[in-house]
Amino acid sequence: MTDQMNDRVARLLNHRKGRLAKGDPVVAPIVTSATFHLPDVQGAAHVYGRNGSPTWEELEAQLAILEDAECVTFPSGMAAISAALFATLGAGARLVIPSDGYYVTRILSSGFLASFGVEVVEMPTAAMETADFTGATVVYLETPSNPGLDVIDLAATSARARAAGALVIVDNTTMTPLLQRPLDLGADLVVAADTKAPSGHSDVLMGHVAGRDAVLMARVRDWRRMAGVVPGGFEAWLVHRGLETLEVRLERMCASAAVIAARLADHPAVGALRYPGLAGDPSHRAVASGQMANGGFLIGFTLADAGRAEAFLARCFCIAQSTSFGGTHSAGERRARWGDAVPEGFIRLSVGLEPVETLWRAIAEALPEG
Repeated sequence: MTDQMNDRVARLLNHRKGRLAKGDPVVAPIVTSATFHLPDVQGAAHVYGRNGSPTWEELEAQLAILEDAECVTFPSGMAAISAALFATLGAGARLVIPSDGYYVTRILSSGFLASFGVEVVEMPTAAMETADFTGATVVYLETPSNPGLDVIDLAATSARARAAGALVIVDNTTMTPLLQRPLDLGADLVVAADTKAPSGHSDVLMGHVAGRDAVLMARVRDWRRMAGVVPGGFEAWLVHRGLETLEVRLERMCASAAVIAARLADHPAVGALRYPGLAGDPSHRAVASGQMANGGFLIGFTLADAGRAEAFLARCFCIAQSTSFGGTHSAGERRARWGDAVPEGFIRLSVGLEPVETLWRAIAEALPEG
């Protein structure tokens, strides 16, 4: 990591220190109260549980250090995505979204936003780099795309979108602000599912929106308060705790993913492998250019058919068959079952914290011979 990012991580770990009085808890307390003592409303730090909570604020302070921007937390990644879209769109607006991105974002857009009078335009992530954004209100980017891991030049694409008069929202879930910084590259808002690597233990749902435009962020914050999409105190505390180990977990996960991806690329049963950390991958340019700090912890690869893919996942004792990523354990799934436009044998693999040689032996033993 850069010296600047090292400084952010150190500040994240010590962000409460300057506010502590003698005898205060070093660890942020869990506040679950929905109501607060209000003999006088004026000057009260908290008035009602839907408006704010001390535990959310501790988490938002951590995220703000990582993003170098104001952050608003939500009870899931989709709640954060919904807030960003509802805060920036209205009847007659045009939304450009990736057709190969997270499928629930597409369902939200076509199933709900379109019915409110928003024109939804879908296009592949790769096409975003040269697309004509004239008339767009919001350009929603996801890079690397999930699950295909296609990457676009965020700075150039954001500049073109903004020149056309559009706001730019970037889903940075797969990278986290430690590995990629969309706000520094021209995005207006970042959305992320902190359910994934930031919390890191697959035991809590959480999301956030980050931005440096005070007016936009006020709209996002108002949406949370008006819609009531608020995180719980215990959930916020879990993510606060998880963030403290994010940097060390990512270091292990990404290093292991680079090893596993290179070996999978040489395996005779594996086809169409995607990992941005490999020099021959179409998305490697983002790593080489510095847009991404490294190749991340996600790998996409294809086995011959659905049966072989399912058999591999069932045989590998080091891979949990679950529909998420970024946890301490490695996780894999056959993405075609969710309706993604990928081959039937396509597997999305999230590399976890298992010792890399043990993980590779388990994967190699479970793969078909070729």
